[in-house]
Amino acid sequence: MLQEKGKLLRIFLSEDDKHHGKPLYEWIVQQAKDAGLAGATVLRGMEGFGANRKIHTAKVLRLSIDLPMVIEIIDTPEKIKTFLPVIDENVKQGLATLEDIEIHFYRTEK
Repeated sequence: MLQEKGKLLRIFLSEDDKHHGKPLYEWIVQQAKDAGLAGATVLRGMEGFGANRKIHTAKVLRLSIDLPMVIEIIDTPEKIKTFLPVIDENVKQGLATLEDIEIHFYRTEK
């Protein structure tokens, strides 16, 4: 059970970003799971740009396999704070943001 107040860690990176040959977003989700965090979701963007100012798009005329990826991880402020150094040390380019959130429910059907 999570407490009512939580943190949302949102990580923006590129689909082509790797960690030892594995997609970085997959590695981050596995690290979050291994750390016992409440959950993680990966979202694939249709279009976007970052610090390098290059547009990445899924448009037919400009096929790109290097689309924007967003990873959202939610847990208690303490657990997110402990997890942040793992991300900071392994994400070479991208953006990470933190937001205060209210958790209305967190449950599974058994």
